[in-house]
Amino acid sequence: MNTAVVGEKVIREPPPDPVGTSESAHSYTEMTQEQCTHRNNVQSSEKPQVYKVGIYGWRKRCLYFFVLLLMILILINLALTIWILKVMNFTIDGMGNLRITEKGLKLEGDSEFLQPLYAKEIQSKPGRPLFLQSSKNISVNIVNSNNQLLTQLVTGSSGFKARGKMFEVKSTSGKLLFSADEQEVVVGAERLRVMGAEGAVFSKSVETPHVRAEPFKELRLESPTRSLLMEAPKGIQILAEAGDIQAICRNELRLESKDGEISLDARRIRLMRLPEGKASSTSSSSPGTRQTVYEVCVCPNGRLFLSQAGTGSTCQISNNVCL
Repeated sequence: MNTAVVGEKVIREPPPDPVGTSESAHSYTEMTQEQCTHRNNVQSSEKPQVYKVGIYGWRKRCLYFFVLLLMILILINLALTIWILKVMNFTIDGMGNLRITEKGLKLEGDSEFLQPLYAKEIQSKPGRPLFLQSSKNISVNIVNSNNQLLTQLVTGSSGFKARGKMFEVKSTSGKLLFSADEQEVVVGAERLRVMGAEGAVFSKSVETPHVRAEPFKELRLESPTRSLLMEAPKGIQILAEAGDIQAICRNELRLESKDGEISLDARRIRLMRLPEGKASSTSSSSPGTRQTVYEVCVCPNGRLFLSQAGTGSTCQISNNVCL
């Protein structure tokens, strides 16, 4: 077997056929040499092809534009974040006037809450007042586990309202000053002062050990449409040290003592507008004289009347008032 090298091709000739002739072998060799020569000519005439890998043209320019735009947006966001942190005064301890401490949140300055505030305790700095301000009202509600309202405190433009089972006011020492519930109202202060011009109006009874007016002021107990009743188990004392006592009524004024007596102790006792009994004509005085002395008489029903005084009692003579 013969081997021939053409260019870079290695051509191996097949072994001679023992049965064939030398002419067929020679023709085969010539054909193989011509094919190899033709292939070498074709490969030498063709140029090597180069394939470009990547993005070129308008696609490349769009990619660079989007990358540049993204970098600009990143820089703007970073600048805005730094500006917000600077304006809001973000620190490790909190934000702005809000500070986070071990005991809770600490607010310095004025604070505005747009939604309900839930807190266990609200207090001001030591030595500083605490102001609660609202354009409408301020409500403080106490609810139970079932979200039912137990106590409510509302302060608004219309007034101050409190709702609960009991209301108490105590002094700094713990003494009860005022208490109110459904059963009674208790005033624990040593003195209750009513400054109104019309005084105090009570629809029902009042229990007190002492009723006194201010110095140089009048004390007036009045019931315009009903009766006025004063009672005490041990006694009632009416005292006016520097003035007069007046008891005025439209119909009857009754002084009654069931087991004791009624004493009128004064240097002068005046009984105004008592009726005068008329004596008979036989016992009348002379027409020229004026009667200036009278005798006070009492009827069996307790009515008082005047009778002209004489040398003896004249009540029996002029007792026509008792009829």
